[in-house]
Amino acid sequence: MKIRFTKMQGLGNDFVVLDAVRQNFVPTPAQARWLADRHFGVGCDQILVVERPTREDADFRYRIFNADGSEVEQCGNGARCFVRFVHEQGLTDKREIRVETQAGIIVPRLEDDGEVTVEMGVPNFQPAEIPFLTDSDALVQTLEFAGRSAAITAVSMGNPHAVQVVDNVASAPVARDGPLIEAHPRFPKRVNAGFMEVVDRHHIRLRVYERGAGETLACGTGACAAVVVGIRRNLLDSPVCVVTRGGELTVAWDGMGQPVRMTGPAVTVFTGELELPKELA
Repeated sequence: MKIRFTKMQGLGNDFVVLDAVRQNFVPTPAQARWLADRHFGVGCDQILVVERPTREDADFRYRIFNADGSEVEQCGNGARCFVRFVHEQGLTDKREIRVETQAGIIVPRLEDDGEVTVEMGVPNFQPAEIPFLTDSDALVQTLEFAGRSAAITAVSMGNPHAVQVVDNVASAPVARDGPLIEAHPRFPKRVNAGFMEVVDRHHIRLRVYERGAGETLACGTGACAAVVVGIRRNLLDSPVCVVTRGGELTVAWDGMGQPVRMTGPAVTVFTGELELPKELA
């Protein structure tokens, strides 16, 4: 079975994008893992699937599969690539589209300078809806693991995040603590672990250990989560420049009840066609 794909990246967070509007293919978990494999497949952090919408108020449906084959609710860098893909592929001539995700409607817009702005929805700090198991309503809570602890704030950007402030993001224990936070039992659906260094009130550095993918060069929803946490903790003022290992994003938020806006690049790397292994076809 042959499938057509496009390789894209947003700040080094890389994707295999599949057009399920014009070809009848949505990957199984095993197929997703093979596509994401950097030795035997194409290689990526996530697989993005473009589908026809299931609701009248959307232009497309957007599905995201992590490198481990799990399907997740949201991906911010992927959302920027999504709007560039459908525009370049001639699936729409709209510069702003409404996209259906598991987490609700997002609104990405292709800007005149080539960057993409995405309205990422309203952040949710309600523990039960993240989900995060706690008996406290404190904004900052202690998470204990492996004889250590971290002061985290839990928030959902359509997917769960645990954000902590560190003194130096370059030396933060992302590889050591990221997997333990991701799989912590207080997060029943696992969590993206963010490590944020505050440079000044409009500038942070960020690393994220992503649920189902490990540390990536950039995480769009992680950038949004970090900024809203920083603003709520009175450490930041909107807009905020977020420096990741893959480059910079700008995130703006006007406060509780308002959607988060994220602006950054989206790049097409190459397109191709491949044949699935017989055992996966």
